[in-house]
Amino acid sequence: MRNNLRETWTKQPITDVKLRPCVIQRRDDIVDCGAYIGFIDGPWPFTHPGTENTPLQVTALALSLGYFMFDMGWCVYFRTEGSIMLAHHTLSILGIVLALALGESGIETCAVLFGSEITNPLLQARWFLRKVGRYHSLVGDVVDLLFVLLFASVRIGVGGRMLYCELTSPRPSLLMKGGGVAMYGLSWVFMVDITRFACRKSGAKFRRWQEARKAIEVNGKSGKAS
Repeated sequence: MRNNLRETWTKQPITDVKLRPCVIQRRDDIVDCGAYIGFIDGPWPFTHPGTENTPLQVTALALSLGYFMFDMGWCVYFRTEGSIMLAHHTLSILGIVLALALGESGIETCAVLFGSEITNPLLQARWFLRKVGRYHSLVGDVVDLLFVLLFASVRIGVGGRMLYCELTSPRPSLLMKGGGVAMYGLSWVFMVDITRFACRKSGAKFRRWQEARKAIEVNGKSGKAS
């Protein structure tokens, strides 16, 4: 468990100058495709889980599968991630393969991919702020806050609603329902670690504020005494 937070919140992007923009772009493509399929092309994933895959869904799933397989190979070869992130990639790969093999449940699989990747831009922003020495600033605090709120609202809130629709619908297969339960459970593992991180950071900032206030009070009293 002690490495889980490092795997999620302090995850280091690929540092190779040529490969990093490509991988970041693929992540953005997954988010864009998932948003378009779920909100524009349809069908609505909350009301039509388990329906037959459309050509657009198949294309998006195939592209996502290529990304996850590449990133999985990178993580294993260079040992950049721990067990929790590898489990997330494994479940994502298995879910995509299952949706493609069954020819159904593409809409909710795309929705899950959208929800699981939507926080990545904030992870990248946090990493770049660290690289330029601007993380310990108001901008860094805003990025952290947005990440926690977005993760909790999308991965836990919306994800919980998506899982409920998946489990109560008669259309999805038992394998897809089991995969949904596994992915949502993994989201809660991430959420626990992120909450611990937020509590530690908030506590550290509060202690520094108290120390600064005491220092001001002491200096003020010393000035009056002199």
